Amino acid sequence: QWLLDSVGETGRSAIHAVYMIVCSRTGQKGTGFLLDSGRVITNHHVIAGCAPQDVTAISSAGDHLGISEVVADEGRDLALMSLEAPQPGGLSIQEDADLEVGTQVWAWGFPLGYDGPAPLLTVGYLSGFRDSHPDDTPGTPVKHLVINGALNPGHSGGPLFASGNDQGVGVVVGKHGPI
Repeated sequence: QWLLDSVGETGRSAIHAVYMIVCSRTGQKGTGFLLDSGRVITNHHVIAGCAPQDVTAISSAGDHLGISEVVADEGRDLALMSLEAPQPGGLSIQEDADLEVGTQVWAWGFPLGYDGPAPLLTVGYLSGFRDSHPDDTPGTPVKHLVINGALNPGHSGGPLFASGNDQGVGVVVGKHGPI
């Protein structure tokens, strides 16, 4: 409750929409979030090798929710899941986000070693962009936002927000440390 009281309305809507995603078959853990469509999005690599019945979405209130269906796009590393019991709320994605380098961004998630119940906040800055083609196929590239922030394994699949906005601007996909 302390966390919910301290984050304001924008933060509360995000916390209620973010889930820890666990696959009992592989032991993989990551983050996912409820969309305003009623489905949960995460990364494909979080649930790779798992059937829907192997996956559980755990809410910030500690509720364990089963998954009835998964539609995955391995090339884009995304998975869209249907919950067995529909949940209220959800986040929208700002499809036309015109972000500039230096924009403060934040994400809620469940880094490895942390098991909740509520997600943890990570803050960083947009430091650049990278385009990629899923599965090296021609066509419209996928725009990746390069973030300078403390994103760790387990944040994968969580929502990324531009500071002060309650609409997602992306899905956290991976972390690359300095070389």
